[in-house]
Amino acid sequence: MEKILEISSLTAGYGDQVVLSDINLTVYEKDFIGIIGPNGGGKTTLLKAVMGLVKPFSGKVKFFHRESGDDRNIIGYLPQMNNLDRDFPISVTDVVLSGLMSKEGVFSRYSGRQKELALNLLEKLGIYNLRKKPVGELSGGQLQRVYLCRALISSPRLLMLDEPNTFVDTRFETDFYEILRELNEEMAVIIVSHDVGTITWYVKTIACVNRNLHYHRSNVITQEQLEAYNCPIQIITHGDVPHTVLKKHGKNHDN
Repeated sequence: MEKILEISSLTAGYGDQVVLSDINLTVYEKDFIGIIGPNGGGKTTLLKAVMGLVKPFSGKVKFFHRESGDDRNIIGYLPQMNNLDRDFPISVTDVVLSGLMSKEGVFSRYSGRQKELALNLLEKLGIYNLRKKPVGELSGGQLQRVYLCRALISSPRLLMLDEPNTFVDTRFETDFYEILRELNEEMAVIIVSHDVGTITWYVKTIACVNRNLHYHRSNVITQEQLEAYNCPIQIITHGDVPHTVLKKHGKNHDN
């Protein structure tokens, strides 16, 4: 498999505060990585460092191109939905097309082919009928699908999603993860989620992030491993009936 991304000895944070320390991770084509860990552990900061939105204190993030091009076009990014402005007066189709701005520039006009691609993505995700609606009129689940289309329109090699299940409506949840599974046939996927019990049915490997990163080449991890890595979250198990076993956290771990 070809490399897409290599993170080497990355330390990053905000101001003088270190949030991530000595992070190492290599992402290959068709990887499907679930990133788990407690609140404040650095999961979102890791994605932002990859995106170039947080400047590392040390270490580096390296992209591998099939051919020369802009690093930004390698990645499709779905941020946390609570960070998005739903009151901005813009239509669904225009939001999707805005995912091409890094290629086309802010003031460029979009071609007929690009508009057709946007509409095809909306149809694939079952929201073609919403194409002319202002984003402020959408439900949380609908809005998420729109921004997933936006992340996909540049045909990225790597799709990164930050807590995508926050606004997934129940009717769309299964479809959403099946769509990610289909997309993984074409691109690598990294998903940050607290919904450990669900994502372990879809991801191939798991990274525990709590200041440091511990990578598991499997979608199964034991409670003992989590404790050893100071990663106070739910244990992941599999059986005839899908289930998650919860362990009571200590008084310093409320997540």
